[in-house]
Amino acid sequence: MDYVFTSESVTIGHPDKICDYISDLILDEALRQDSMSKMAVEVTIKDDLILIYGEQNTTANIDYETIAKNALKEIGYNEEYHVLLKVNRQSKEITNAVNPSDNMVAAGDQGIMFGFACNETDEYMPMPIYYAHKLAKKLEEVQRKNDLLGPDGKTQVSVEYENDKPKRIDSIVVSTQHSKEITQNEIKQIILKEVIENIIPSNLLDSETNIYINPSGSFVLGGSFGDSGTTGRKIVCDTYGGMGRIGGGCLSSKDPTKVDRSAAYYARYVAKNVVANGLAEKCEIQVSYAIGHQTPISIFIDTFNTEKVDRKTILDLVNRKFDFSVANIIRELDLRKPIYANTSCYGHFGKPEFLWEKVIQL
Repeated sequence: MDYVFTSESVTIGHPDKICDYISDLILDEALRQDSMSKMAVEVTIKDDLILIYGEQNTTANIDYETIAKNALKEIGYNEEYHVLLKVNRQSKEITNAVNPSDNMVAAGDQGIMFGFACNETDEYMPMPIYYAHKLAKKLEEVQRKNDLLGPDGKTQVSVEYENDKPKRIDSIVVSTQHSKEITQNEIKQIILKEVIENIIPSNLLDSETNIYINPSGSFVLGGSFGDSGTTGRKIVCDTYGGMGRIGGGCLSSKDPTKVDRSAAYYARYVAKNVVANGLAEKCEIQVSYAIGHQTPISIFIDTFNTEKVDRKTILDLVNRKFDFSVANIIRELDLRKPIYANTSCYGHFGKPEFLWEKVIQL
């Protein structure tokens, strides 16, 4: 089958990603002080107003306002911001469901989660989102070095597939916030030379590849003053760029008892190992949970007719090698540590420093 598939990414200065980053910085601070923290604290930003809201059950003493303001300065926004805080204690009913006894951990919510992997790139990620993230991360690096560029930005990569295999890059879109003191032609030269040519292999480009740099023209007003932002609004960027399906909840802000996050990580771990061990070229795992239950309600495996062995063999291996219970996911992936700010931008998957990206022998 021949087609063109597109995925997008955004820089850390994009208003939605600002919110994801602050949310996960808050979670990390809670876990740093109290590894058993239960957190679901989200962020919304518009203009100079930051709204921090949600639920927590932690002994940590968290300075929400300082975390948020410091994050914005770190990203590159120097305006004065005002913080409105509305964080309540987590419902006792949810707390009791998650920890029905001292030695048990159950799902903190119901829901469906997906994990996906394919053999298109070294990190077993789909090629469109793989290169969209790499471009966005490189764009941030260039933005930080150049005072005439601002922190907000977006990237997009369209890959042409032939017989369901990546053949070439059809289109690239890069948009960057900038100062009034720089021309669009200067921006195009910077992005082409310092971002695109540094990231995209030349063999994937040809004379028919379309490259669009700041196609809207002027992009001076960015961040929260150009658009609003909210935690969890970029879950397609966070996962597989639309090529793998997504679950019902976002990832950022949530402690590991929230299976929207932890089970999505584990499903990716399983799917990646199915592909990395040569059992299939593509694999998607769906898992579902009920609040208060320690183990999944269902597990579904789809290899899209790319399996190299019998499907039952794959299912038997998954059942034998992997344990989808909430307690095991948290333990095996070591999820009670302050690791989450580093997941909040450029994808939660495909980053080899995280345990859910580890390849094991099946």
